[in-house]
Amino acid sequence: MRYFISDLKDHVGQKLELKGWVYNTRSSGKVKFLELRDGTGMVSCIFYKGDKPGECSAEIFDGFEQFTQESSVKITGIVRQHPKHQNVFEIGVEAAELIQRAIEYPISHKEHGTDFLMENRHLWLRSKRQAAILRVRHEIVRSIRDFFDGRGFTLTDAPIFTPSACEGTTTLFETQYFDEKAYLSQSGQLYMEATAAALGKVYCFGPTFRAEKSKTRRHLIEFWMVEPEVAFNDLYDNMELAEQFVEYVVQRTIKNRAEELKVLERDVSKLEPIKGPFPRVHYDEAALIIKKENPNFIIGDDFGGTDETIISSKFEKPVFVHHYPAAIKAFYMKEDPEQAGKSMSCDLLATEGYGEIIGGGQREDNLEILQRKIKEHELQEKDFAWFMDLRRYGSFPHAGFGLGIERTVAWICGLPHVRETIPFPRLYGRSYP
Repeated sequence: MRYFISDLKDHVGQKLELKGWVYNTRSSGKVKFLELRDGTGMVSCIFYKGDKPGECSAEIFDGFEQFTQESSVKITGIVRQHPKHQNVFEIGVEAAELIQRAIEYPISHKEHGTDFLMENRHLWLRSKRQAAILRVRHEIVRSIRDFFDGRGFTLTDAPIFTPSACEGTTTLFETQYFDEKAYLSQSGQLYMEATAAALGKVYCFGPTFRAEKSKTRRHLIEFWMVEPEVAFNDLYDNMELAEQFVEYVVQRTIKNRAEELKVLERDVSKLEPIKGPFPRVHYDEAALIIKKENPNFIIGDDFGGTDETIISSKFEKPVFVHHYPAAIKAFYMKEDPEQAGKSMSCDLLATEGYGEIIGGGQREDNLEILQRKIKEHELQEKDFAWFMDLRRYGSFPHAGFGLGIERTVAWICGLPHVRETIPFPRLYGRSYP
């Protein structure tokens, strides 16, 4: 039977064989220490020369230097409770075998510059910090799926190749699709509107692409989004669903990934209050708040990163900004019949200056208005014939939103940049490794 470091708590006093990689080594004369990692955790392996259980031969003790950083090894020894720390275990080594000796590892335990670390991202992932981030990401992804699956939503995946734009034509990645042009998906939302008409409550979860020449700490070229869509929901139902969703994801993550957040030195006291209700602020009110601190802001424009930070700084919880001007929103966003020029849209701005993590709203369900908006946005009507069919055959009010995984991971982990939130980030000017 194969044993892992995560199993050690159940085998104190027993002899086990572990396989993994050398994370670090140190020596203090008669005792030598090897820190072993296997992906499930880390454990200190203690080399002490002797013939008692949990001690090793002179040959193994003297061969300790062969275990270089990141060498793959097989360790056999006795599982022991750490003498000073509860729920911490160690291995008294009896046998150690080198599987592959690593050459000098380029990422040592000293500081390195960002460019160097990004160039060696495939190796940087092995560090404690990066591994902790990826485990938090995994927990966030699991909680997202559990939230929607547990509430009767059906996962209906959207295509990656699309014939048209969803979020504007200036950020499209164009590619050849046999004899036609196609584009990498900016969003699965339009397709979720179709599947919502079949199944009522749906969501997609996958990669999306934006050809933005941006080098801010919030932007990636390729990122993951979860996008729920609900038939017969309006803007206010949509905000309530988003609020319940974010509370669930945050609270579950800080509960289940406390150790990883400790490694990241995240102050979880700033996340613990993230529970509904969240404040809701009309765009007009938000614009006036911004104008006081940023006089150059033009009321009627969309918010930039600085503007979002100004708004979120006024609240201890994420804040919804709703009813943005229709002129700055996508063609599919419904205008409020009671507020001329305003869309039934909403963004959720995270705390601590992390900006928008959710964007969404109620969709235009009137065929004639949708046709007019497609023309106003200078889009090709033929590309959206199928989308307009949804309004011809049983049109209905509906709403949804998209949550960006990487920004959410950055927020929950307290990271300064989204490049650490995904194993292999795609940034403007960087597609390696």
